[in-house]
Formats: sequence, structure tokens, C-alpha cells
Amino acid sequence: MIFLFLTSGLFLGWTLGANDAANVFGSAVGSRMVSFTRAAVIASIFVILGAVLQGAGASETLGRLGTVNAMGGSFTVALAAALTVYFMTRAGLPVSTTQAIVGAIIGWNFFTNNAIDTQALTQIVATWITGPVLGALFAYVLYHLVKITRRRIRTHLLKYESWLRFGLMIAGAFGAYSLGANNIANVMGVFVPSIALETTDFGIFTLTGPQQLFFLGAIAIAAGILTYSRKVMQTVGANLLELSSEAAFVVVLSQALVLFIFSSSALSGLMVKIGLPPIPLVPVSSTQVVVGSVLGIGLYKGVRNINLKVLGGIASGWITTPVAAGVLAFLLLFFVKNLFGIDVGHSFNPPASTGEGISTAMIIRYSIPALLAVTAAYLVYLVLSEKKKTERLNKEYYK
Repeated sequence: MIFLFLTSGLFLGWTLGANDAANVFGSAVGSRMVSFTRAAVIASIFVILGAVLQGAGASETLGRLGTVNAMGGSFTVALAAALTVYFMTRAGLPVSTTQAIVGAIIGWNFFTNNAIDTQALTQIVATWITGPVLGALFAYVLYHLVKITRRRIRTHLLKYESWLRFGLMIAGAFGAYSLGANNIANVMGVFVPSIALETTDFGIFTLTGPQQLFFLGAIAIAAGILTYSRKVMQTVGANLLELSSEAAFVVVLSQALVLFIFSSSALSGLMVKIGLPPIPLVPVSSTQVVVGSVLGIGLYKGVRNINLKVLGGIASGWITTPVAAGVLAFLLLFFVKNLFGIDVGHSFNPPASTGEGISTAMIIRYSIPALLAVTAAYLVYLVLSEKKKTERLNKEYYK
């Protein structure tokens, strides 16, 4: 029965592996610096290690945002996030697994009448901005250092490319580890409060209950990498970046650093020891960090014509993705509870008065404003896109 409830989380993990692995090795595979088989094996191994060894931090923050206290609720929240990612991807809309799971958890809070931890929500939303900004900053600095190193080290081109190929594999392994450590919270974080597994001793090592869940989620991510990520990697390598091998190395390393920073409990504790604010341990969108890193390299090269469509897509995703996931989670929770009689969770602070549960009027009350917000955000996104397109056509016409 527990495995049945976990299927939605495992499906979400599979989609994450199939898509986000391209952010780690896509450029290396697309440029044929690293073979797909080697990249997939390295990514699978290190994403599992990162999830098991360092996945607790980001998961804890999601737990503070909303402690989903029933397996039925955890299943439905993960399903809502997975369906949001799937349908928005099919529609060609910008989407983030991180933002989808956050929105779905907020939808559960509304449904069960639980208060939203505004501090946790603020920390999470802040990283949606700081993540891409940090990616751009790291990429700018690292690309400068790579260029200096390349000028000072005079070596044969083939030997330099062999070093670069090795560097891409190391950066990819670090990126996969950081992806597992940071994004496993999106896959299994909502199941931690509702599924209590006993610590298991495997002889040479032990796994706590949450670590066993993280391990299962990481296996699902690895399955997505091995079974479906080849096409996505090749697409990213050929179409998204179109960067040199040096720039690809910088983008992968920048993304890995950002994800690692927001999942490292040791680094956050070190900040406190030296008198600085702790680093929030939250899941970060790897795709948006990659976009930020690419923009950082573009700024270093002096590119002034920033693509407003890309930036508008990211900004609109901050609103459309969590709102859509939240509304879908609310509706699915209603049907799962009332049609199938499955417990989806309860309020930690129940109201004094007792009613007959969630009514149709309450669904309309919360759904209509949310849908209007989604529509408004998408219209803004379309306006920005059309404005950019019109400006480009005008420039071409008057040349």
C-alpha cells in the first residue's frame, strides 16, 4: 500500500531525471565531448549519492511550508505537481518542478485549513530570484578565470580538449550530486512526514527512514536519466546553449555550485558560526539557474541584447506554475477525499466550529482568483514576447 502512494512521487522523480539531467550533461553530450552512456552512468550514481547523503536540508524547509500528514495527501500533492509539470511542458509554457511542488503544498494547506509558514515561503520564493542571479555571478567570474588560464597555459589543442573533457565529467558529477541533494526534496519531501520508516542497518552503513525515501526517489531520477534523457541532452546541447566547451564547463559548474549552496547544512552552519545569516536550505530550479549562468557568460562577452522572452518566461513561471499546481492540488484533494474516502490530512489547528467539509462554494472562492492570476500572468508573458518580436521585425525592416 505504501508503494502505491509513492508512485506519484516516483513518477515526478522520473520526469525530473529525464529533463533536468540535461542541465548537467546536456552541453557535454551535445558537443560529443562526453558519450551519453558515460554521462548517464555518472549522473545516475552521483544523483543517488547526493540525495541520500545531503537531501535532508531542503526537504526540511518544504516540511515547514506544509507538513502533509497523510499518505493520501502526499500522493495527491506529488501528483498535482507532476501533472502541472507535464501539461505546462506540453503547452510550451515555462515550468519548474520546484515551483510546482511549492504550489501544490500551499494548495494542501488551503484545503486542510493549515496556516502557511510565511518565513519558509519567503525563503523559498527569494531563491527563485537569487538562484539565477548567483548562477550569472558565478558564471561571469568562472568564465573570466577560465579565459585567463587558457591564455597563460600554452598547450596543444588536443591536450587542452582532453583536460576539458575530464573537467566536464568532474563538473557533471558534482552537478549531479548537487541536483540529487537539492531536488530530492521535490520528489520525496512531502512523503517524509506521512511515511515513517524504521532505520535499517545494511551492515556497512545504515539508512534512516527519510534516507530510504530519498534513495527510492533517487532511483526514480536515475531511471529517468537512463531511459529518457538522451533526446533531451542532445536537444539542450545543440539548441539551448550553443556554447563553446569552455562555456559549457562554466555553466555546469556554476549550476552545481548554486544547488550545492542551497542544500549544504554544513555551509549554512558555518555562516552562523561566523556571525552571518544562515543560508536557506531550499530546492532550487536547476533550469532557471542554467539560464542565469548562460546570461552571465553573455554579459561577460558584452552581449547587450538580452532576450526578454526568456526572462519573461522565467518571471511568469514564478506565478503561473505554483498557482496552477496549487489550484490543481486543491481540486484533486477534494475528489480524492470525497469520492474515494481517502484521508488526505488534517488541520493542526482545527477551527472551533465544525462544518460538513469542503463545499463547492469554497472551491469556487479559491479557484477563480487563482485562475484569474494565472491568466493575467500569461497575458503579461505574451505581451512581453510580442513586444520583443515587434522590435526585432522593425529593426529588420528598417535595415
